[in-house]
Amino acid sequence: MAIDKIWVVAEATDAGPTTTTLELLTAARDLAGTVEAVAWGTTTAANAAVLGEYGATAVHDIGDIGDALPGAPVASAIAGAIAAGNGPTAILIPTSYDGRDIAGRLSARCDLPVLTNITGLVGGDELTTQHPIFGGTQIVNARFTGQGPGIFVVRAKSFAAEPAGGAPAAVSSLAVGDLGATNAATVVTRHVEERTGPKLDEAPVVVSGGRGLGDAANYSLIEELAKLLNGAAGASRAIVDAGWVPYSHQVGQTGKTVKPTVYLACGISGATQHMVGMKGSKNIVAINKDQDAPIFGVADLGIVGDVHKVLPALIEALKAR
Repeated sequence: MAIDKIWVVAEATDAGPTTTTLELLTAARDLAGTVEAVAWGTTTAANAAVLGEYGATAVHDIGDIGDALPGAPVASAIAGAIAAGNGPTAILIPTSYDGRDIAGRLSARCDLPVLTNITGLVGGDELTTQHPIFGGTQIVNARFTGQGPGIFVVRAKSFAAEPAGGAPAAVSSLAVGDLGATNAATVVTRHVEERTGPKLDEAPVVVSGGRGLGDAANYSLIEELAKLLNGAAGASRAIVDAGWVPYSHQVGQTGKTVKPTVYLACGISGATQHMVGMKGSKNIVAINKDQDAPIFGVADLGIVGDVHKVLPALIEALKAR
């Protein structure tokens, strides 16, 4: 089935479309002749210019869903368009909490399979997807063989977000349809993560610490170094599970995927689950006292040494500049 039209599920925050949304629009431009977005909330019209700049020619606006979770109404609206014969050839959905919910509900409504954990898309007469397995050491290719639009759930940072200079996307309404009893859940309260500096998954420099730091108090070295480099502080799963830092700091397969210009791994041995989330970084610097640590296998610069000595020296050198 030729790829005529791709819809991108366009998530947004108060600041505009998410970075992953812009990444998917960029990817879709190279895969289909027509790229359109599906959005909801009160800011769709305001975001139409940005969505158009990254390749969307149209935005299907589901409207204000209030305090409802987007899974049920968004899936219902897309399913209605598919049933009416107005749907796309393929649907790209971000790997987020809401994105996975939308994909699962849409799959059930349309009786269509879903491909998840996608890190690459290859075009042609049909889409071929790429999926990392065994901690990212191998890549599996997959494709849909049945009829109906493919549902593709794509991981963040799999593509670079690049504007195309398009005109603002035309906005039109997309009816939600009958939700039955599926839209009962509501958002009661929202918690905004407290942080200083850039977001972890968008920072140009990420400094991450692992179990080699010794104890939770030493994570302050990671935070101080990240601040000096105008970067963000990250962590391995080991110290998140140990309660040293919040889950929001975790980099890896079950945490955040980052692709900074510089990634500093401090006291991190380099388990494959961690490297899946950072090995796409442009420059990787590893500090570990074990010269055989797996992290050195992906590092551009390796420092064999004790982080308790190397980090204070690096911090002092930066302060002296």
